[in-house]
Amino acid sequence: MEPVPLQDFVRSVDTASLPRVLRVYSGVYLEGSIYEIDGNECCLSTGDLIKVIQVCLQKVICEDPGTGQTLELPPNFQGHFSPLTSPHSFRTLEELVCDSTQSSIQLPIYFTSTHSIVTKNRVVTENQPLMLEAVEMHHGTHCARCVLVSGAQQVVLHLPLSQKGPFWRWKPGTPQTLLQVLQDPAYKDGMFTCPSLPWNSLILRPQYEVQAIMHMRKTIVKIPSTLEVDVQDVTASSQNVHFIKPLLLSEALAQGGPFPLSTEILEVPEAPPIFLSPWVGSLRKGQKLCIYGLASPPWRVLASSKGRKVPRHFMLSGAYQGKLRLRPREFPTAYDLLGALRPGQPLRVVVTKDCEGEKEEYPEFSSLAVGDRLEVLGSGQVYGAQGQDIDVLVCQRLNDQSGEENEDYEEVEDQERLLLPLYMPGGFVEERNDSRRYSLADLTAQFSLPCEVKVVAKDSSNPADPLVSFPGLRLEEKITEPFLVVGLDSKPGTYFEIPPRWLDLTVVETERQPEPPAGPVPVATVEELSEAFYYNLRKLPLCENQEPPPRPPKSQNLNEQKASSKEESTESSKVSKPKHPKISLLPKLKAKTLPEFFKDKSDMYSKVTTRKGIRPTESQTENPDTDEHDYEEIVEHFRKTL
Repeated sequence: MEPVPLQDFVRSVDTASLPRVLRVYSGVYLEGSIYEIDGNECCLSTGDLIKVIQVCLQKVICEDPGTGQTLELPPNFQGHFSPLTSPHSFRTLEELVCDSTQSSIQLPIYFTSTHSIVTKNRVVTENQPLMLEAVEMHHGTHCARCVLVSGAQQVVLHLPLSQKGPFWRWKPGTPQTLLQVLQDPAYKDGMFTCPSLPWNSLILRPQYEVQAIMHMRKTIVKIPSTLEVDVQDVTASSQNVHFIKPLLLSEALAQGGPFPLSTEILEVPEAPPIFLSPWVGSLRKGQKLCIYGLASPPWRVLASSKGRKVPRHFMLSGAYQGKLRLRPREFPTAYDLLGALRPGQPLRVVVTKDCEGEKEEYPEFSSLAVGDRLEVLGSGQVYGAQGQDIDVLVCQRLNDQSGEENEDYEEVEDQERLLLPLYMPGGFVEERNDSRRYSLADLTAQFSLPCEVKVVAKDSSNPADPLVSFPGLRLEEKITEPFLVVGLDSKPGTYFEIPPRWLDLTVVETERQPEPPAGPVPVATVEELSEAFYYNLRKLPLCENQEPPPRPPKSQNLNEQKASSKEESTESSKVSKPKHPKISLLPKLKAKTLPEFFKDKSDMYSKVTTRKGIRPTESQTENPDTDEHDYEEIVEHFRKTL
């Protein structure tokens, strides 16, 4: 088959024979035809193969050959068409007869008139079909004997050959619909008449949409049939040609199967590696993979190693079967203690670093020594020396017998309550006597993250479990993300899990039929993460659940120094100004921020702990109407309360 314009191929192709493979040939002056599809440019170059899978009629342009006027018809146009067999009209019946004789057209001849014909006994309306049976003498005049079909009756008319038209020769038969005349190859480029349209003769120019498959395109290409390219049908010689359709792992995940799915890698994203596992190096172009389906369970835990200068970061699958034991948590500041406090869960810590309170500016802030035992009660606020609010952590200093069952009331009453500013640096380690071994699922269900653990038994399904070698592990955050279970064809028995969101490979399906695994696919339940990827994960909204710690207030001494330096700079002026000594305002408790810890101790213990032997004691409350300059009364109030 020689190359033909795309429009001609579409008009002549039988839709029942689709799909057809075409080779593209560009026009004489074109190296390639570029057109736009949904905002994306598509190029058809010489030699390209396309696989036509469907042809859809979009619209039909109807043209008057005499004037060149056009109008657009929808594919569902309801009018009926009769084909005209002559390329032009005839002015008289004599011209019609002579042209038919010269063209060796046998009688009878079917024709129609574009104007009404008035005879002695009848009026023939315009476009009414007539059949010319013979030419004979009638009443001494050369006439055309015509038959007019009117319902079930046939009427014979003798029309003189000088009868003026114009006349059109037409093909007999039942008028056809628009789709019927377009699908008949005999009517290609023919002329028609249609009583529903304003013209006596017309040409139909259909426009189609060609739906085709191209190499390396994910979607079906939609090509207008009016595109000026030539094509050649090469279906017979292209039986072994396979059109590659790229597929992203995210698309395979969204489709939901069918799994297992045999694929080959076409492209690997150009980005720094996210996993530090050996199988990452096998992900390259041409590598064959088998996708077994969605990993279960879908949740993961981010973890970091403890006890080394450079921590390592891991992602633990929810299927991890190692055994974990809780480790005492370490807290560098009072703010971290407040973040770890949970309702109904007492938090007791031991001080590991001496901390001196700011006695000069804030006498009520406590100092801590190594070995002090504290119980965290909650948070509150106090008035600072400069009038600003200072967030504090309310704690209780414990004696050595506070955890025993036989402690008496007097010992509990003598226990000291402390106020620690949240910005206070220090060192605290949690008191914990829990020696139970937990699975990862049980631990995340019973305790809030982050928490610190020690892996005391490795995952039996992962002989190379690296977590048992660390003295401690900090479980940071629990995330939920779909993973795909993937295996390497080149390394049987090598299976791993890929998150399409962060490692979206471009693959293509292969014809090889994968064999379903005999049992559960053994995958690595621990993947080491690169440092950059780990911190990118920690930036996710799911992980941003804590506010930054508060900044310490400006030191009053520093303010006094600035003020004194400013005063010294003005001593050289001749105008002397009286100097007023600055009185340091001692901080006052805000009346509504610490009621739980200083008004009713019995209520405080009911909310924080359920220890036995606590006797409720009365405490004085601050009078809100007290003069703000009664410093001695304020200090005395703090001493009685604390």
